[in-house]
Amino acid sequence: MEPQMYIGGQAVIEGVMMRRGDKVAVAVRKPNRDIHVDMETRESLADKYPLLRWPILRGCAVLYESMVVGMQALTKSSHLAFDEGEEAMSPWQLAVTIFSSLVFGIGFFILLPVFIAKWVTTSGVGFALVEGGLRLAFFIGYIGAISFIKDIRRTFEYHGAEHKTINCFEAGEELIVENVRKHTLIHRRCGTSFLLFVFLFSIVLFSFFSGQTLPLLYKVLARILLLPVVAGLSYELIRLSASTTNPLLLALVTPGFWMQRMTTREPDDEQIEVAIASVKAILEEHTEDDRAGSSYTDESATG
Repeated sequence: MEPQMYIGGQAVIEGVMMRRGDKVAVAVRKPNRDIHVDMETRESLADKYPLLRWPILRGCAVLYESMVVGMQALTKSSHLAFDEGEEAMSPWQLAVTIFSSLVFGIGFFILLPVFIAKWVTTSGVGFALVEGGLRLAFFIGYIGAISFIKDIRRTFEYHGAEHKTINCFEAGEELIVENVRKHTLIHRRCGTSFLLFVFLFSIVLFSFFSGQTLPLLYKVLARILLLPVVAGLSYELIRLSASTTNPLLLALVTPGFWMQRMTTREPDDEQIEVAIASVKAILEEHTEDDRAGSSYTDESATG
């Protein structure tokens, strides 16, 4: 498999989104137990703007695209996962929910640790360590708390199905439930590991903007402005560690594997079937007048 054609994915509402190259597929288990697969072709920002292929910048571009594609996938799945008599979230409601989540994330994971660290220490390095430790503790606590919610647990199960199916494909095995099930829930390119690298890089970079003489507002603005840099560096490390055998890099990514245990659960066979349908859709060859950009039901993958 060509490295530039790695598969990436995301769990959505009662389904899985998969992306490979310019193809994006969203597979959702409908209430009637059919699997609906929505396919489309997207031109990446790096194809439009070659500058975004440069290190660091490409990480920012990938993160932005992942957020956009992910939100669109959530919108699609929210409409497909409900019975006709049930009310799905409107695009406006989903947009408000996502925006509120972003505001909450910045406030809870970025700003609050800064304010608390201010009262704990005035040392530049100590400030960054306390702030980073609090941010990591908040994240672990948050994941642990939401894992008790039934719908979130199902999303974690689809996350597990996504990982297992990609691992099966990258192992060169036939994409059937029996083969997928035996694979691990852990994957090196998981966004959970990416977030851990974000925490680690933020501790290092933010330490340069944590001096006791710096105004609090300056510290807050510096952290918000440095987020793209932190994301870009984290992407480079994830990319480098994807196929490495270097002991140091493996030691760095191992804590990310531990964290993935919190955001994945063992899927059932029906959830694995959904993930398989999504992967198979992006592996198919689509002509200009084929199914790209349209919706169809994969009858061969129904539960």
